[in-house]
Amino acid sequence: MNELRSLEIMDTTLRDGEQTSGVSFNADEKLGVVKLMLQSLKVDRMEVASARVSEGEFQAVRRITKWAEKNDCLDKIEVLGFIDGKASLDWIFESGARVVNLLSKGSLKHLQGQLRKTPGQHVQDVKDAVAYATELGIKVNLYLEDWSNGMMTSRDYVWYLLDELQKENIQRFMLPDTLGVMNQVQAFDFCYACRERYPKLHFDFHAHNDYDLALANVYSAVLAGMNGVHTTVNGLGERAGNAPLASVVGVIKDHLSLKINVNEEKINTVSRIVETFSGIRIPANKPLVGENVFTQTCGVHADGDSKDDLYFNRLMPERFGRERKYALGKTSGKANIKKNLEELGMTLEEETMKKVTQRVIELGDKKETVTTEDLPYIVSDVLNQSMEEMPIRIKHYSLSLSKGMRPFASINLEINGEMHEGTASGDGQYDAFMNAIWSIYAKLDKRRPILKDYLVRIPPGGKTDALVETLITWDYNGKYFKTRGLDPDQLEAAIKATSRMLNLLEQQDSVENKSVTTE
Repeated sequence: MNELRSLEIMDTTLRDGEQTSGVSFNADEKLGVVKLMLQSLKVDRMEVASARVSEGEFQAVRRITKWAEKNDCLDKIEVLGFIDGKASLDWIFESGARVVNLLSKGSLKHLQGQLRKTPGQHVQDVKDAVAYATELGIKVNLYLEDWSNGMMTSRDYVWYLLDELQKENIQRFMLPDTLGVMNQVQAFDFCYACRERYPKLHFDFHAHNDYDLALANVYSAVLAGMNGVHTTVNGLGERAGNAPLASVVGVIKDHLSLKINVNEEKINTVSRIVETFSGIRIPANKPLVGENVFTQTCGVHADGDSKDDLYFNRLMPERFGRERKYALGKTSGKANIKKNLEELGMTLEEETMKKVTQRVIELGDKKETVTTEDLPYIVSDVLNQSMEEMPIRIKHYSLSLSKGMRPFASINLEINGEMHEGTASGDGQYDAFMNAIWSIYAKLDKRRPILKDYLVRIPPGGKTDALVETLITWDYNGKYFKTRGLDPDQLEAAIKATSRMLNLLEQQDSVENKSVTTE
């Protein structure tokens, strides 16, 4: 692999990824993802739909192709089509798409068991479909469905299929591990065999993750000479999903040193948007895009990073639009805490630092979560400042919910010893509560953050009297931070999280004017 070569990335989030159980993208979401991935992320191609699924799917593809045509990228929009006479191809043509990913049978078992046809009949059907597509001005890529099993159990059939079709007007032959059955050794051997036998054909590899080997199989397939690979954002897809885009990009660039067009700085943005549209949460430990993957927990690591970046690797968070964090817990040392305090613009005297470190460790031993945003409270506690002396206190509030009427909130808010009152309605009780707070802030001309995410969690078991943890993500001047509240009542937990946010911002405003320093 000494020669630098280019590799195509075809993303199928909107087709194969949409086959994730419970996932359905509407037309606006599909168009938004296409624009983002082609213009910003710069993947080479996108498979956006399956033919003949529904009228809604047709209209979504129609909107995508209209946009793509205006932006000179219609040839990057692909639709899965079936060998069903002229039906799929007519559907695709009417939708405005001009590339079909035609689904043929790549194993003898699938051919005989599903189509009940001979290899010769199937080849003729494919040739007829290619001829009709060419007549319509549609370019053809060919999927060999269940190709991996075909290579295992009916390789002569695979060779027959490719022998007969290699001179047809087919742009790419796409080799899917449809059932996710291969390991990385098989992936290399099978792909290499195809590459050696047909050196002039363009081959794509399409992995599934049933054995958690999709990424390893992509690596082997590319090593064996594949021209392109298929991905989905966040690894969405049927069953265990497909090869995740972020991980594929990292491996291709760092371990195979191939040229790809993907703008990796936009990967995290795209992942978050697809997370929102799909409703499938990204696991915290998901490589490259998970919340925790650029977070060091061990104090030794933070110390090593401070001295000589000893625990860095090539996966620098900045490459992917992320930043490195240092977690706080029972394994934290002074180095972790110092780095988190630096984010808040604070430094502490040595003795105070020792006390704060000990308090963080104690909280970690109790399995309590400690965040950067908790540090001002811990520092205040260590310095003998009780919560009663925090600058903002929600003294009283009343919330009403009546059928047929908008929820209403009335609050008394104490800010630096001065009492303020606010009332407001909202779309829900918490919305009304926040509107009442912001009515006070508007009168005082105080700055306010934007709520970006609201997550509620309860312990396993689903008991109605369980403690509820509410985790709210805020955007303050472009910087994201989180606050949490814990209470048996979900709304009260949210109010506690909100109180922490108000005090955190008030404290940060004070820190800007007067930090605790050693100077």
